[in-house]
Parts: sequence; structure tokens; C-alpha cells
Amino acid sequence: MKKILCSTGALIGRPNGRNYKLLKELKDKINCDGFEFMMYETWYSERAEVLKFILSLNLNIPVMHCEKSVGEIISRGENLNEAFENFKINCSMAEKLGAKKLVTHLWGGLPSDRNFTNNINAYKELKNIADAYKIELLIENVVCNTLSPMKRIKELYLIYPDIKFVFDTKMAQFHRELPEIYKEENAFLFKENMVEHIHLNDYKGEYMDWSNLKVLPVGEGDVDFKSFFNLLKEINYEGDFTLESTAFNKEGIVDTNMLNEEISLIKKKYLLEN
Repeated sequence: MKKILCSTGALIGRPNGRNYKLLKELKDKINCDGFEFMMYETWYSERAEVLKFILSLNLNIPVMHCEKSVGEIISRGENLNEAFENFKINCSMAEKLGAKKLVTHLWGGLPSDRNFTNNINAYKELKNIADAYKIELLIENVVCNTLSPMKRIKELYLIYPDIKFVFDTKMAQFHRELPEIYKEENAFLFKENMVEHIHLNDYKGEYMDWSNLKVLPVGEGDVDFKSFFNLLKEINYEGDFTLESTAFNKEGIVDTNMLNEEISLIKKKYLLEN
């Protein structure tokens, strides 16, 4: 069966002080097959300590999520050297953690995809850096404020035909682009193995409803997961999944039962059925 990972970002966030040491008590309470380690901007100054602690837990971390401000810096078109240096740090950490794939936001923040030439040009350097660390770079279909993720993915694909992606169900639903993946003109995305990893999460809101851009557990939103998993069966998707559903409340307390129920639902209702 395909592996279901849990994002550490679902467990560690602002409400609990981004306290990565909580992973020691949480890691054995979640019925996942491993973790996608999420890097935070506030950890750069203590990255050696973070890395040492995470390694001491002996977690299975096949995928790492690059710190998100890298894409925002690129989108602004300023301090590109800072973006590239930070990306190197992320690649180095991924290598040491044993991760083979690095999920990256190529664009983000308020600038988002407004000046997309910046993002297109930066991809080549990011790819060169990732290759040097023998890490596979995966670009995520991050929400946009000018066009849409699918349109931006197509632009990148035309210029870099070997590019690989991670597909996020919530991001697609936010732009009402899930139906797009079933169209023949977009078949390349899955049929040609352009998508090598999937983020599973739900969305409940109107088209580009920024006030509802919350990561929901699978089954609590409007995403048609039955059709989505049927597509994955048809194209014989061989990759794995990461749950990103926010599991902590406003006080920072983590609900591991919610995550385990979600994992059970996905395995029984979607993976085993398919």
C-alpha cells in the first residue's frame, strides 16, 4: 500500500510556539508511515539544534517541505541570493535527514505570481542546487492571486519539461481547478508522472475565499476525493501522500485522534477500495 506521511507542520505551529521538541511525545501516537518535515523561517538561527534533535528521534522522513519564504523572496525579485542561500540550507537539512524529495513553494506571499518571470527564472538555479545535493525538487501548486496554479504549472512545464510537482488538493479546490486535472489537455500532469507526491487536505469555501483558506481534514470539505482517487487508480499513481490537516487548536494542543481517524478513513475508503 502507498505510504501516508504526516506533515510536522500539522503538529507544530505558532499556537504551540513551533516547539519541535513536541515531536518526541507525538511521533508514536500517529499511525502514519513517516513524516514530511516542515522547516520554519524562525529555525534558521538554531538549525543545528533542530537537526540534531530531529535526527535523535530516528524518524522516517522521505520528504521535506522547504521553508516557505524562499518562494516569497523570489516573487518579490529582491535578495535572490538570500533565497538561494536559504534554499541551500533546506537542501542540506533534507540530505542529512535522509529525505529524497523537497517540496518547494516557488512563489508565495502578497507578490505571489504577480511577476512570474522572476519565479520562472529562479527555478533553474533551485534545480541546480537541489541536484547538487541529490534531492528531487518538487514544485507545489500553491495558491495564486494573479492567475492560477494550473496555468502557472503549464508555463513551467513548457519551459522545463522535466519539472516535477507535488499536487495539493486544497490548493486546487481553492481555485476550483480539481476538474481541470481530468481534462485531456492536462493529462500530462499525472499520466506522464509529473506529479511525484500528493498533499491530502480538504477545503470548504467559495472560489478563492481567502477567509476560509484553512487546512481541513479529508472529508470535512468540498473536495471530491472519490473521483480524485479513481483518477489515481486509472493512471496507476505510484507516489505517496502527506496529510497536512492542522491538528492543533488555538492553545496549541494536538489532536492525534483526529489525524488517526483521517488516516484510517483514507486507507479504508479510498486506498483499499482502489
